[in-house]
Amino acid sequence: MTEEQDLIDQSPPPSAPDPEPNSSTNPNSVIHPRRVSFEHGLLPIQKLVFTDPIQTLAPVKQKLADAASNNRVGSAAIADVLQISGDHARLVLETLGSVLHSESDPLVRAKPEEVDSVGADLRDLILFLYIQSYKKLLPRTHKDSAAVADVWPSTSAFDGYLSALSPIQAITVLWYSIVSHHMGRTNFIGAKILVRSNSRRFMPSQADDEAHQLSYLQKHLANIISLLAEPVEGEGDESLVFSMEAFEHLGFLVQFGDKGSDVSPLSQATPFFANSDPDMPAVPVPASQVHDWLLQNIASALESITERISGKENGPSNDQDDAMSDVCAAPNKVAPSTRGPCLIEGVSKTSLVKQASDLRGRSVKVVNCHDSVIYLLAPLRYATVHGCSDTTIVLGAVGKAIKVEHCERVHVIVAAKRVCIANCRECVFFLGVNQRPLIVGDNHKLQVAPYNTFYSHLEEHMREVGLEPTINKWDKPLALGAVDPHDSLSHPAGVADAQAESAASVDPDQFVNFLIPNWFSGAELGSTKDNPFPLPDAYMAAQQRNLKNFEETRRSLKEAPLEENRKRELSSALHVYFKDWLYASGNIRQLYCLQGD
Repeated sequence: MTEEQDLIDQSPPPSAPDPEPNSSTNPNSVIHPRRVSFEHGLLPIQKLVFTDPIQTLAPVKQKLADAASNNRVGSAAIADVLQISGDHARLVLETLGSVLHSESDPLVRAKPEEVDSVGADLRDLILFLYIQSYKKLLPRTHKDSAAVADVWPSTSAFDGYLSALSPIQAITVLWYSIVSHHMGRTNFIGAKILVRSNSRRFMPSQADDEAHQLSYLQKHLANIISLLAEPVEGEGDESLVFSMEAFEHLGFLVQFGDKGSDVSPLSQATPFFANSDPDMPAVPVPASQVHDWLLQNIASALESITERISGKENGPSNDQDDAMSDVCAAPNKVAPSTRGPCLIEGVSKTSLVKQASDLRGRSVKVVNCHDSVIYLLAPLRYATVHGCSDTTIVLGAVGKAIKVEHCERVHVIVAAKRVCIANCRECVFFLGVNQRPLIVGDNHKLQVAPYNTFYSHLEEHMREVGLEPTINKWDKPLALGAVDPHDSLSHPAGVADAQAESAASVDPDQFVNFLIPNWFSGAELGSTKDNPFPLPDAYMAAQQRNLKNFEETRRSLKEAPLEENRKRELSSALHVYFKDWLYASGNIRQLYCLQGD
């Protein structure tokens, strides 16, 4: 495949922003939820999900406060108070650190060996625990729902039930339902359920997700405010106030503006803390004033989003905020949005290459891509891979977190701080990862392997996002629940306790390096000349052994006492076997890419 054949940006030019309340002079005066907290900050650990957060979390907060040192809580105290294992307590800290709003927080800057002792700020930890009660928005239906109703039925309780079963168990359940009833309609329903459970889901649009998250915050704001507010000394809980420091911790949940790390401190958007003298502590304000002000801003933002969604449903729109539009409506879509992550959607039967200069948003979502090779060679904060199949996805350095969900037969090659794998089948992950890979949901036949590639700017990108090449926990996956308590489906009793299927390690003899072509020969090259993650001894030995066998085989064939016609027949047979292997392994797509080098 030549460089000209690579997929180019086909998205429409950015349209003028929608009019927002109070935004005529300041485009960053509109409140937004911090999406990363809801997208990368939820853990399927039942003991972290408080069904009545204000009643149960208030005493937990007090116990954590009693165990805190300088208002910070370490992993030992978290494990003791929440009655979870040490591994899960460590996971809480690592997950919280990956989504914190403040880059200067000690937990964000802590070295791996310091995480347990550095701990989390009590206020951030309480907010993190509170949103574990959040229920995600249901996957949206196809725009032409009538046309796909027979093969994409509406969500039902069977979805959650079947997703908790292995394929054999699911088939057994369906077969039992068929033979126990008369043939005909029951058989048809069973077929529909099977199609639904094994099909990839459409990701909700950014606007839908944002509205859902704001509605959650609107509903729970009074509880959240009461948990973070401080009583006035001598006046008891009846008189609660917010200091500017405490108010900044609400930045874990909301922000003004929507440009990732470029947002201003939350307090600077308020009428009561803005322009405070940095040398003088700001006067605390009543919690009721904070509550009313946030509630008013959330209501205004929800009204604006509702109007925008309504406008799109009633007519065509070029608004990039509809970034998660249906792949059938906009195939091969690449949308470098200044609002939210860059979207790569619907890439099919081709190759796509993006460098650091192409991914200015610093976060990326790869959605519904099939039978392709996608190279995203850039330093990134967050990444999401959703609903892809038969595709190889190579990401550069991901400094916060990457989540791969609802994928089938996908190879993911990534250097990252943390990796979460959810509801995937027959996927292989080649990882350079500083924290234990997290495996949740309905997974089957997953494999993990050490990182197996490099490109010239890789080490530069890793340093930029804070990845450590000497730490690679690819072979220590942590499997959690098979059922996600944050989805909006109902699940049969007992299913929630099932554990996700973990991943097996790739056989060292089957491990191969992945070669990234150099399409940009005129560009300045970086300093990386080899894989920065050292290979484990078994894999290094297997590579050396395979190379030795290859050299011996090539020498034997070259020195074989065969006539010329027999040599040609042998060469032809080897080419046939090699071609069959290329197609069977999926490496034919990589070969097409190399032809364009």
